[in-house]
Amino acid sequence: MKRFYIALVLCINVMMANGQTDTAAYRAKAIEIQRKYAPDKRAIYFNLQIKGDSVRLESTSQKVLNEFEQVRPNSDALKFSAVLLPAKSLNGFDYGVANLSVCNNRANPQHGAELMTQMLLGTPVRVLKKQGGFYLVETPDGYLAWTDSGAIKLMDQQQYEAWKKAHKIVFTSDYGHGFTAPDLNSKRVSDLVNGNILQLLGQEKDFLKVAYPDGRVAYLPKAQTSAYQQWVKRPNPNANAILATAQTLLGVPYLWGGTSIKGVDCSGFTKTAYFLNGIVIPRDASQQALVGDAIDVLEHDSISVAKCLKNLQPGDLLFFSAAKRRGINGGKVSHTAIYMGNGEFIQSAGMVKINSLVPTAANYDGGQSTTLVGARRLLTEIGKPEITRIDQHDWYGKN
Repeated sequence: MKRFYIALVLCINVMMANGQTDTAAYRAKAIEIQRKYAPDKRAIYFNLQIKGDSVRLESTSQKVLNEFEQVRPNSDALKFSAVLLPAKSLNGFDYGVANLSVCNNRANPQHGAELMTQMLLGTPVRVLKKQGGFYLVETPDGYLAWTDSGAIKLMDQQQYEAWKKAHKIVFTSDYGHGFTAPDLNSKRVSDLVNGNILQLLGQEKDFLKVAYPDGRVAYLPKAQTSAYQQWVKRPNPNANAILATAQTLLGVPYLWGGTSIKGVDCSGFTKTAYFLNGIVIPRDASQQALVGDAIDVLEHDSISVAKCLKNLQPGDLLFFSAAKRRGINGGKVSHTAIYMGNGEFIQSAGMVKINSLVPTAANYDGGQSTTLVGARRLLTEIGKPEITRIDQHDWYGKN
C-alpha cells in the first residue's frame, strides 16, 4: 500500500509538472502574440488568465484569438477558452451613452486606478464587459478604459439607434447647470460643460426642455445651447476656430486624463480643442503624433527654430519627448501642444498657458522646446483616418 501511495504522488507530480509546462509555454507564446497583434492596450483589449490547467483569453480582436487558436498546446489536460468581446453576459446591452457631465475612465475597474481619459455627457460608447461595478468601454476615438456603472446609460441596439436619431442639443457655454424648472432659481439637476449632448424634448419661454440618457429631465437656458445638427454641420474648422477654443481653456489646471473645462492633460487639451470644433482625433499624444501631415521642424534631431517659423502654421500640433532631456533620441512622444504662430504655442503643462519656441521671447519654454521631436498638420487632413468629423462618425449617427 505504501508503494501505491508513493506511485500515486509521483504520478500527480508529473501531471502537475506537465500542466505547468503547457501553461508556461502558452504564456510565452501569448506574450509574443500580444506584442505583435495587440501592442497597445489603449486600442486592443488583451486579458490572458492562467489558473492551474485552465487558460482563458479575452480580446476585442478576432485576429488575436485566431493566432492563439493556432498555437494552442496539444494537451487534453488543458482547458482552453477564447472569448471575443463584447461579452455575452451583457445580454445585448453592449451600447451606452455617457450620463454625467464628465465621466472618469480608468486603467482598471477600481475607483483608485489611474485616470486614463474622460468622456463628456452624450458620448456614445461600445460596452465590452462588466467587472464588479465597472464597465470596459470603447470611446469614439478608439480608446479602451473602465468607467463606473453610474457614468453610462446601458442600451441595446434598438435603444441606441433611437438615441442617435433623436433631436438633440449641445451645451456650448463653458460651464453651467440643468434645472428642474424653467427658472434659474429652481433646483439643479446636474452641472454641464461645453460639449455635453442631450436630447431635446421641447421649449418653454427662454429655456429648452431636455432629457439625459438615463431619462432625467432638465431645463437649460436656450442661449447656452446650440442645435445639435447645426453644431455638427459646421464647416471644417480653420486655425482661428481651433485657437479661439483652445484659449477659452487658458488657466484651466492640468489633470492627468482630463478632457474638459474642469481639467485637461496635454493631449486631452488638444483633443478637446478639436472636438469642440466638430472633429474627433486620437486621444493620447503618442497616438496623435501618428496622424495628419508631418511637418519638418528638426535639424539633426534637434529643434530648428528657423524651420519652425518657416514651416509651421497655426493649428498644427507639436510633439515633444521627455526622453530627450536624458539625451535619448527616438523616445516615446510624451507631450503635445498647439502652434499659434510667430513661434508661440499653447499647451497644458501645470495649467493651460501660452509659451514660445523662440529663446529670446519673454515666454520661452526651454524645458519643452528643446524636447521637440515633430509636428503634424491635421486641419488639411480632416476626413482621413482618425481625423473624423462628428457628423461622419458612425457612432454619433453618420449623416
